[in-house]
Amino acid sequence: MPTTETDEHKSLREAVAALGKRHGRTYDRETLWSEAAKLGYLGVNLPEAYGGGGGGIAELSIVLEELGAAGCPLLMMVVSPAICGTVIARFGTEAQKQEWLPALADGTRTMAFGITEPDAGSNSHRITTTAHRDGADWLLTGRKVFISGVDIADATLIVGRTEDSRTGRLKPCLFIVPRDAEGFTRRRIDMELQAAEKQFELTLDDVRLPAEALVGDEDAGLLQLFAGLNPERIMTAAFAIGMGRYALAQAITYARDRTVWNTPIGAHQAIAHPLAQAHIDLELARLMMQKAAHLYDEGDDVAAGEAANMAKYAAGEACVKAVDQAVHTLGGNGLTREFGLASLITAARVARIAPVSREMILNYVSHQTLGLPKSY
Repeated sequence: MPTTETDEHKSLREAVAALGKRHGRTYDRETLWSEAAKLGYLGVNLPEAYGGGGGGIAELSIVLEELGAAGCPLLMMVVSPAICGTVIARFGTEAQKQEWLPALADGTRTMAFGITEPDAGSNSHRITTTAHRDGADWLLTGRKVFISGVDIADATLIVGRTEDSRTGRLKPCLFIVPRDAEGFTRRRIDMELQAAEKQFELTLDDVRLPAEALVGDEDAGLLQLFAGLNPERIMTAAFAIGMGRYALAQAITYARDRTVWNTPIGAHQAIAHPLAQAHIDLELARLMMQKAAHLYDEGDDVAAGEAANMAKYAAGEACVKAVDQAVHTLGGNGLTREFGLASLITAARVARIAPVSREMILNYVSHQTLGLPKSY
């Protein structure tokens, strides 16, 4: 894989950074979403034949990282173009591609993603949301929790399970559920975390869906699911790296300007060294994220899975440390609304928890990479 960014990627970074700078920390989500769409950034990873930019997750991750570094990340980029758009582009029918991809690319429609369940987390083997045939239709029943942006999404790509006709075992399948589908209800979860995108618990009570709501082959199972989960991990890494860079930039500016006893506090190693370490960690996490995006865009799903998990882990850790050190550098000012860092203390923790916890990533690496036996 390339070890340095192409001129095209550098230009993309500069352009998105300029957009982010215009909006800043007090951005309006709808306005920024609309402008990013018009500039072609939301659909940069989607096929040109369907109105996208013809790039990949590498390009989309640059967009999200730079917006995050400017203080205005768009969480739904992780979901709508990265997960849902990718899955439909790879496995959807021609009709599904025609209906959804141009709209996802130009931002006029969005799609949420529902996998997490109250008793299963993201463990696809324990998902209890099930689908069974009823004539030509599907009936979908189950519950989902911590689903982002359902209220602003036109539909939700739901991960359910169907019975394998050969083995009788349940296998994951993906269904497009319209927002107004009968039996599909949502309840907003009251979160301490204040974000533009809200979290919801979903209930699916015998939601009737036509045959064309199924995305891909019902026998493809985990292949289709991880076609969306790997980009999700890569984009979560981009989200975390951008957030960490924003926090670090605030701390660096403060450490240069804040003077005590005629000396900028950034001249003291107790301040300078932790900030330097935070920068190093963020840069290393970005390298793994770029590797994961490159592997995914090259079609190496297995290697991309390992790298995507590692990138998400590294970025989450780096983000938490960068935010913590930034707040500590500013002292009391780090907790004021003026500097916009205090809210990141909670937000940064999300990068460790979602969409998969760091412990589950360590399980993945220990089992899949190191070949160690499972404890469960």
